[in-house]
Amino acid sequence: MLLPVVIVGGIGLVCSVILVIAAKVMAMPADELFDAIRAELPGANCGACGYAGCDDYAKAVAHSGAKTNLCIPGGAGTAAAVSAAMGVVAEEVKPQYAVVHCSGNCNVTEDSMDYQGKQTCAASKMFYNGKGSCQFGCLGFGDCMNACQYGAIAIVNGIAVVDKSVCVGCGMCSKVCPNHLISVIPATNTIYVGCSSKDKGAVTRKVCKNGCIGCKKCEKACEQGAITVTDNVASIDPEKCINCGKCVTGCPTGAIVTCESRCESIPVSA
Repeated sequence: MLLPVVIVGGIGLVCSVILVIAAKVMAMPADELFDAIRAELPGANCGACGYAGCDDYAKAVAHSGAKTNLCIPGGAGTAAAVSAAMGVVAEEVKPQYAVVHCSGNCNVTEDSMDYQGKQTCAASKMFYNGKGSCQFGCLGFGDCMNACQYGAIAIVNGIAVVDKSVCVGCGMCSKVCPNHLISVIPATNTIYVGCSSKDKGAVTRKVCKNGCIGCKKCEKACEQGAITVTDNVASIDPEKCINCGKCVTGCPTGAIVTCESRCESIPVSA
């Protein structure tokens, strides 16, 4: 009985020695620069930086020359800390926020069906493009709200509303919206188009009082050439827009809105 015990014990000892040696020989060297950068990132893994997550971004900064100011949620503070870890001068971070290109709340449009399926935008979209009479509008089940890690979105009167004071511009909401209604624009821009309908004006007008009818009055009113009407819907180039507001006053349906009128603080009850 003693011999088998000795043999098994010897084999275990030899295996232990081999594993220790392998761990020493095959151990990856510590990446102190990566660790230092990764420690400064917020861990949102939102992808706003253009990389898969915080780990990938930290690796890109440490070893591939990526810019140190790409972390939108972290803002200037994170950019400064990452730059310090790299030993470079901090670059400017331009704040951003999300806007919802739909003004079709329950006061200006109606549902076309009584949808009883799974209560998500993604599921509703698969069923005749959603319950709303406008197939391009906000589906209203809050997939964007659930994706937001900062509590910056709520469903108010049937559509998604963004609280600019809380939004960090990470873009997570934009990625989950089935109708692609959400975009991220510079915080300095206060005017945007609150509609995404590509239907002809007469059709849009029937289903939503606030819809863009493609009349091009905004395009003609803009002296900066910041507005173009394509596929029956207006769009604003944030690089050219100076927030003069002429397009807002010239829009006959109220499809062009200001942040002050739409990006209000979200009610607690929402």
